Amino acid sequence: MNASDAGDRDDLIDLSPPITPELAVFPGDTPPSREVLMDMAGGDHLTLSTLRTTVHLGSHADGMNHYGTGPAAPSIDAMPLTHFIGPCRVIRVDAPPGVRLNPAHLGDAPIDHPRILLATGSNPDPRRWTEDFNGLEPELVDHLADRGVITVGLDTPSVDLATAKELVAHHRFLARGVAIIEGLVLDGVAAGQYELIALPLRLVGFDGSPVRAVLRPLPPRS
Repeated sequence: MNASDAGDRDDLIDLSPPITPELAVFPGDTPPSREVLMDMAGGDHLTLSTLRTTVHLGSHADGMNHYGTGPAAPSIDAMPLTHFIGPCRVIRVDAPPGVRLNPAHLGDAPIDHPRILLATGSNPDPRRWTEDFNGLEPELVDHLADRGVITVGLDTPSVDLATAKELVAHHRFLARGVAIIEGLVLDGVAAGQYELIALPLRLVGFDGSPVRAVLRPLPPRS
């Protein structure tokens, strides 16, 4: 599944997988389903649907209350929107499947924007669950936060490994106040600088929200 242009803007790169019943979710979570309450094809005057799904669906932002408690762990509606819109850098990393990424995996990629997207290639098909995707070492979270990063996005279902229970990366994100976007489709997206637009819904009290994540290329810095 490759990133594709979005809408009627040919400079927008769509990072969100299609939401269908085939979209994989974390084992035990709620897959998307649609109930059609009214249907013009059946003679109704309009079509009306109900969506039932996990909020951690496809490309999604985590509320910090997903992995923490107290005032330092806001729900998704209370997180600053600046985390989810603005300049970012895409970094392509090369690491064995199923390992946690550390600062060395970034190579010489510049950390020059407050939002960093990591393309690991370890979750190649959002429709198929895999336990071999990459996670992050807490050391990498600190490395990025120390350089002014406020948001990290990945092309994996989680910043921790699939079987992790202690969620050491999530807890480091919480401690550093850095936001998380998971489930991005970064196949075919070249490394470089972009504008990220990945606004969550204003779901009061919720622990996350799907986002329609897109990139728009930024001109080179002079």
